[in-house]
Amino acid sequence: MTLQKELKLPVLIQLCLPLALLIFGIYHGLLQTMYRAGVIKADRVMGIEYYQGLTAHGVINAIVLTTFFAVAFGNYVVSQMLKQRINPKLTWASLLIMAGAAVAAAFEIFAGRASVLYTFYPPLKASPLFYLGLAFFIVGSWIAFWSWISPYLCWRKANPGKKTPLSVVGIFATFIVWQLCTLPVAYEVLVLLLPWSLGWVAGVDVTLAKTLFWFFGHPLVYFWLLPTYVMFYTVLPKISGGKLLSDFGGRFAFMLFIVLSSPLGLHHQFADPGISTSWKGLHAILTSLVAIPSLITAFTVAGSLEFAARKRGGKGLFRWWLKLPYFDQDRWLFPYLFCGLVIFIFGGITGIVNASLSMNNMVHNTAWIPAHFHLTVGGPVFLGILGMSMFLIFGILGRKMPLPKMALSVPYLWTLGVFTMSTGQFIGSFMGEPRRSNLGLTYLNPDSTAFRPDWLTTTHISMIGGIVMTLSILFFFIVLIRGIAGEKDESIESTFEIPQSESLHDEDFAALRNFRPWILAAIVAAIVAYAPPLYDIYKNNYSAVPGYDPNSPIPDIRK
Repeated sequence: MTLQKELKLPVLIQLCLPLALLIFGIYHGLLQTMYRAGVIKADRVMGIEYYQGLTAHGVINAIVLTTFFAVAFGNYVVSQMLKQRINPKLTWASLLIMAGAAVAAAFEIFAGRASVLYTFYPPLKASPLFYLGLAFFIVGSWIAFWSWISPYLCWRKANPGKKTPLSVVGIFATFIVWQLCTLPVAYEVLVLLLPWSLGWVAGVDVTLAKTLFWFFGHPLVYFWLLPTYVMFYTVLPKISGGKLLSDFGGRFAFMLFIVLSSPLGLHHQFADPGISTSWKGLHAILTSLVAIPSLITAFTVAGSLEFAARKRGGKGLFRWWLKLPYFDQDRWLFPYLFCGLVIFIFGGITGIVNASLSMNNMVHNTAWIPAHFHLTVGGPVFLGILGMSMFLIFGILGRKMPLPKMALSVPYLWTLGVFTMSTGQFIGSFMGEPRRSNLGLTYLNPDSTAFRPDWLTTTHISMIGGIVMTLSILFFFIVLIRGIAGEKDESIESTFEIPQSESLHDEDFAALRNFRPWILAAIVAAIVAYAPPLYDIYKNNYSAVPGYDPNSPIPDIRK
């Protein structure tokens, strides 16, 4: 069964709308590298200043694009694999709420009333409409998830004793993580930030707001990653010509992510006062534990690729890697997923530094941080979204791949660009290069008393990487637009499905058949990890802080 007919138009919009917004996200990402390299010495370009662009880049790329894609991909997977009807009214309601909320938040950013960066925690203060947009965007995504529960239960009732398809397990794990982690940020936005923005209260507790944000902010990383993990386990082995090494590996990894993804956000607050070192240490341990499902995925997917390569004639301990379809035009989706895997190796390694209570202090708020998260979000997440979005759009519309060579070049160019940019940032971080600041107007301006010529080389390396990444996205949009404008092929539209791999080892464990115990374990883990530090913050009763606009002059605290 292909995608349910009533869902084709909303799913297409869910895929295409964030890709249209991505144009602004990528454009402002390129400008960030040029600002920081000192190539742009003005405080704004085309009326958009540095912090506006930085906010647009983060919010569009990291929240809007990823959430829209997860919803669209989930709609397709649940419809195809369960062969149950999803309520189209709920799908449209989800789409309209999310689209309206995203446009409202974007309008406030570009109007200059929400330059609060992707993290949007106080004392940076945005307009009420921005916070309302964020809240309704989350609610819209909840509705999409809730619309899949009834079809899932109907499938379970009609198929007693059968295992839920692995891709559906992955999608439900994705949105269970999302449902759990968005509750604290919804509280932060509606109870703390919105009344503050409306002027109903004079200030807000910064430590509480940041803690609630990171209760959401790091699980968000796994919400980004898990749709791509679904592709790694079900699509990648199939298009590489093999089988999934272990069905158990995939199911166990998804269930572990449900439990381990939430209780670890305090490692983002290692430098924050007001939170006990004991709780920070606990979160450092829990952050290390969440590497387990990623390591399971690494070994399982590598084994699946080896099986495929040896079927294609691969030999030796390492030479079998040469037999994978890196440049096969009929399997153009393969390098999007494979390159994402390669990039993520380095993202995971550098993440170990961030999770260490001692080493984190050395890289805190330096260029190391964006270097790291561009290797995670900008690696498997972004390439998975690009490749699968194009794959689904062409399949739903019944279009052939128009420019396979150019499509193949996109992930390789992107990989070159993201490695180049991150290399410059990593090296710069060793010399104290900060993150987020407009270096071109401060540290790289020869007229500034803070001039740092030793950062010129590293920021220019990063800019070159940003240019290559932008070129890659330009190629992507050329292929996408050319394909959408191409002739329709009825045979493609009527038979199109997302590839699903068979399992070489189809293990069956009763503990992995039900989400309920894993959800309960996740709730317990979150309570154990967050109840004590939140109680400490409440007990300390920190002073409320007034809002601050990053575009305003820095106040003289000596007065």
